[in-house]
Amino acid sequence: MTIIARNAETEELERRYASGAFELGVVYGRRRVGKTTLISEFVKDKPCVFFSALRTSAQENLSFLSAAILQALQPEMEGAAFPSFQVALERVFDAARDRRLVLVIDEYPYLVRAYEGISSLLQHLIDRNKGASRLLVILCGSSMSQMEEEFSASNRPLYGRKTFQLKVRPFGFFGMRGYFAKTDPALVPSVYGVYGGVPKYFEGYREGESLRDNIVRDYLSISAPLLDEPESILLQEVRETSNYNTVFSAIAKGSAKYREIAARAKLESGNIARYLDNLVSLDLIRRETPAYVDERKRTLYSVADNMLRFWYRFVAPSLSLVNSNKPQLAYRGVEDGLDQYMGSVFESICQEYLWRTNGSDLLPLEFTDAGRWWGSDAKRRMPAEIDILAHDGDKAGLFCECKWSRSRVGEDILARLEEKSLLPEFSAIRSRHLCLFSRSGFTEGCRRASAGRGDVTLLSLDDILRP
Repeated sequence: MTIIARNAETEELERRYASGAFELGVVYGRRRVGKTTLISEFVKDKPCVFFSALRTSAQENLSFLSAAILQALQPEMEGAAFPSFQVALERVFDAARDRRLVLVIDEYPYLVRAYEGISSLLQHLIDRNKGASRLLVILCGSSMSQMEEEFSASNRPLYGRKTFQLKVRPFGFFGMRGYFAKTDPALVPSVYGVYGGVPKYFEGYREGESLRDNIVRDYLSISAPLLDEPESILLQEVRETSNYNTVFSAIAKGSAKYREIAARAKLESGNIARYLDNLVSLDLIRRETPAYVDERKRTLYSVADNMLRFWYRFVAPSLSLVNSNKPQLAYRGVEDGLDQYMGSVFESICQEYLWRTNGSDLLPLEFTDAGRWWGSDAKRRMPAEIDILAHDGDKAGLFCECKWSRSRVGEDILARLEEKSLLPEFSAIRSRHLCLFSRSGFTEGCRRASAGRGDVTLLSLDDILRP
């Protein structure tokens, strides 16, 4: 798969390679996010020993490591094997004394499980050779919890040895859309809402077929590749999988506050905190507080990945239909609820657009932070919410409303957004601007109401998607 939108990660790897000095890099991220592809593209024109660890015995892994080393350094010795991991790795360190060489160990946690002494051995070789070595070591892994513990816990052998780390994250919308050159641009946001930004999830999308047919094949058939994916993710990362699944499911079904999650999951409050912290650290859920204000009592939790959100929202309730081979009946739930589901997805796309264009002439201000705001409207005696508030402290604020609707946005939406921008909570903001994002455009009344004001920006889906 061609690398698209991994420029920052590739540039960092190239910079480390160009240093010429010993480097130990840790590259990690959830499975299927594209780590191996990123590294393979980086090393394709460089002298490299590339070894992928397997879920097998230490002896089997040593055999495959030996083959990788000899293929790269001594191809005439094909079929031979090193007697130990120490001898094998010493050969690599020795080869890097007078030239730049890359050593990649992919799925490093598998090797740790097969041979517990590997991290101590690497520590010993690094400490002994780093001053004279030109080796660039890249250790890569999909088990984020184990990778973080292996290199960040002070009691682990490799603690303090890494010189850099890259956490490879799922693509945002604007990175992911580059893979869909043949798809109607107006449909790509929905594809993103269904599959998210993990390449392995969306790379099987068939551009010549409808979104419906893709969803049925990838989620709702008895052989669907994504049917068991949420369970697989949790099995890889956590113990007590059933409890984590219960907590995750509660959030996916709309329980956003701590007490709501605890009540729906029917688990002790003390345990809920631990589950939430771990899920946040794994980037599976996000913890949010309202933009502009520091109010932890208003903390909300939500699912961070669109594929998982979609699965729990539409697939989980339909598992009986899926397992009884009734995919078309299962799809009815998707058909009825997809537009409503896409509302929060569209908000995230709009926020990403703001960050991409921040500091350009496309926006009326520069901002330092952006996010959702929620609170109360005392005058109306009702809750209030602003989809996106982008601000630069008290200097300026951009108040945004995002509408994923098949109807055009009217002046009533603009008027209500302006009311919310004048709430007492924002009285210190000296310069206010309003912004409406709309999937379907704007009514003539809305355009007339905003014309000539100088403090209103109207952005349609076409505007957002414009190159």
